[in-house]
Amino acid sequence: MSLTLRFLMCPPTHYEVDYVINPWMEGNIHKSSRDRAQQQWQKLYEIIQSRATVDLIEPQPGWPDMVFTANAGLVLGDRVVLSRFYHPERQGEEPYFKAWFESQGYQVFELPKQLPFEGAGDALLDREGRWLWAGYGFRSELDSHAYLAKWLDIEVLSLRLMDERFYHLDTCFCPLTDGYLLYYPPAFDAYSNRLIELRVPAEKRIIVQETDAVNFACNAVNIDRTVILNCASQELKSALAQVGFEVVETPLTEFLKAGGAAKCLTLRVTEPVREELHATATIPSRVIHLEGHLLDSGLLNRVLDTIVESGGSFQVLQFNLGEQRQSPSQADIRVMAPDAEVMDAIMAQLITLGAILPPSEVCDATLETVTQAGVAPDDFYVTTIYPTEVRVGGEWVRVQNQRMDGAIVVRSTPEGTVAECCILRDLQVGDRVVVGVEGIRTIRKTESQRNNQEFTFMGSGVSSERRVELVVEQIAWELRRIRDQGGKVIVVAGPVVIHTGGGEHLAKLIREGYVQGLLGGNAIAVHDMEQAIMGTSLGVDMKRGVPVRGGHRHHLKVINTIRRCGSIANAVAQGILTSGVMYECVKNNVPFVLAGSIRDDGPLPDTIMDLIVAQREYARLIKGANMILMLSSMLHSIGVGNMTPAGVKLVCVDINPAVVTKLADRGSVESVGVVTDVGLFLSLLVQQLERLNRPYTLA
Repeated sequence: MSLTLRFLMCPPTHYEVDYVINPWMEGNIHKSSRDRAQQQWQKLYEIIQSRATVDLIEPQPGWPDMVFTANAGLVLGDRVVLSRFYHPERQGEEPYFKAWFESQGYQVFELPKQLPFEGAGDALLDREGRWLWAGYGFRSELDSHAYLAKWLDIEVLSLRLMDERFYHLDTCFCPLTDGYLLYYPPAFDAYSNRLIELRVPAEKRIIVQETDAVNFACNAVNIDRTVILNCASQELKSALAQVGFEVVETPLTEFLKAGGAAKCLTLRVTEPVREELHATATIPSRVIHLEGHLLDSGLLNRVLDTIVESGGSFQVLQFNLGEQRQSPSQADIRVMAPDAEVMDAIMAQLITLGAILPPSEVCDATLETVTQAGVAPDDFYVTTIYPTEVRVGGEWVRVQNQRMDGAIVVRSTPEGTVAECCILRDLQVGDRVVVGVEGIRTIRKTESQRNNQEFTFMGSGVSSERRVELVVEQIAWELRRIRDQGGKVIVVAGPVVIHTGGGEHLAKLIREGYVQGLLGGNAIAVHDMEQAIMGTSLGVDMKRGVPVRGGHRHHLKVINTIRRCGSIANAVAQGILTSGVMYECVKNNVPFVLAGSIRDDGPLPDTIMDLIVAQREYARLIKGANMILMLSSMLHSIGVGNMTPAGVKLVCVDINPAVVTKLADRGSVESVGVVTDVGLFLSLLVQQLERLNRPYTLA
C-alpha cells in the first residue's frame, strides 16, 4: 500500500437523485436505493483504501451530490483551485470543501463567482505531470483555464466536450500511468481530438467504444497499474491488460443514476509538482465591439452563438441598450479560444458579422504577394457580400467590387491606395492579397428582423393567398419606385416561369420598363421561344394544358430555327420571333445573358458555353442593380447571389421552401423569400402594378 497517495471521499449518507442537472438523472428522481448506494460506495472505498490512504469529509444534509468529491476542486502540490459549480443545486457544497482544504493546509484559490469550473471533474493531470487536460462546454467555462495555468503554473490543454451525456471531462477521459490514455473520441470536437493525438502517441491511446463509455468505463480511478471502474467489456479489459494494467470492477450502478462512477466519487489530493515544468502560454483572448440594433436584428445572439459553436467562450464586458427603438445598442465582448488557430477562425467569422476591435488593437492588414497566377496565399481573407474596409498605411480603404467568396487585392495607384475583390482565377503574380483577419472590418446594417421575413404560401396565420398578396404589394411598390427613379432591376429566371404560365407577365414587366436586365440559362430562352413560335412549353399546349403529338421535339425545332437565324435578335428582325420574354428584351433593348450548362440542347447561339465568360458577363450586368428578382432558378440565382453585394434587395420566389430558404438566407436584411408558384406570383405582381398605375377618380 502506498501511504503517500491520498484520496478524498464522502460517505453517501445523504445521497439521492433529487433533481435533474444532467441527462443521466432524467427519469431517476427518487429512484436510487440509499442502502445499495452505501454498499457500492463501501466496496469502492475498501478497494481504494487497500492501495492508498483515504480521507473522508463529513456529508452535509441538503447536498446529495457532495458524495462526488471529484468536483470539490483541483489539487496540485499544496495548492487547490476551488470549484465554482455551474448549477445552484451544487453551489452550497463549496464552503464545506473550502473548509476541508484549509484545514489540511492547502493554499486555496477561488475563481470569480460567475465563472463556472467544476474541479477535477473537468481538469485531469497527465499522470506524468507534464500538463493539465481541462474540459469545457457544459459545466466549466474556457475562461477558467487561464486562471488554472496562472495559479498552478502548468501548461493547460483545453478540450471541448460535445456530447451532453459526457458533461464532465472525467466521464469520457482518463489519463493513466506511463502516459497512457483511456478515452472516448466522439465526446470531443475535431480540434480536441487532434490535440489529443498530437500529445499522446497512437500506441498509448486506448479508445473506448460507446457501450463501455455509457457504462462510465472512462470514469476510472488509476493507482499505479490498477484501473478501478464500474464495469468494462472483455475487449476493453484485454486492451488494458496488453499494456500492463489490471482492471478491478466494482458495481456503481446507483451512482450512474446521478451521472457518476468511480472517478466522480474520489478526489486525488496528492498530486506532485514537477518543478522544472511551467505554464507556457495563457488562453488567447480578444475584445470586440458591436454597435447597432443588436437585439432586434438578432446580431448579438448570432455573435455569441458563433463564438460558442466555434469552440470559444465569451464574457460580456459591457452592454448598453438603446433607449428607444431607433436608438443603437453597444456591446463590448471578450472572446476566449483554446489556441491562436481557433481564435483566428472565430475572429474571421465575427468580423464578417460586423465586429470591430478596440482602437488600441487596430493594426494594418497583412499583405502577401501572389507567386502563382490564380492561386492566393495561404490564409487569404475570404470576402462576403457586406461592404468591407481594409486598413493600409494607417488609413481605412473601402473595398471595391464587393462580392462573396473572393480575395482582397491591394494596389497603389497615383490616386492612392485601392482595394478590390478579386476572384481566385483572376489573381496575377505580384498582386498583394490580404491574409488573416487583422486590419479588416465589415459594415453591416443591423436592422430589425421584422424587415427580413419569409412569406410562405399555404402558411399559418393570415390566409395564405392574402399573405402572398401582402408581399407582392410591397414588391410592386418598390418596382415602380425604382423605375420612376431610373434605377435598375435584374431578373434571374428559370424555365419554370414559362411552364407555369408566367412568361406573358414577365414579358409585360419588360415591355413596361420594370426590368433592366435578364439572366438565365439556355432553357428559359428555349422554352419562351417555343411557346411564342409553337404555342407549347415542353411539348404541352399552354392554352389547353395537354401534350401535343410530337411536342417533345418542338424545343429542338425552335433551337434549330434560331441557330439558322444566327441569333435571337436576328430572329426578331426577320419576323420569326414576334412575342414572348426574349422578344421583349430585344425590342426594348434590355440586355440578357444566357449561361450554358452540360445538359443544354443546342445550345442557342446566344448561350455562353464558356463558364468563366458567362460569370464575368453576369457580374457586369448586375453591377449597379437596386433589386434582383430570382424566379425559380436555384442554380443561376445562387451564382448571382454570390456576386451581389449587400444593399441590393433580393426577392426569391420558388414553390420549394428549401430553395427559398437557401437563396434568401444570406444574412442580409434586404432578402425576402416568397414560397409560391412563380406563375401566380408574376400574375399577382402585374395586377398590383396595374392598380398602382390606375388613375384615381372620385366616385
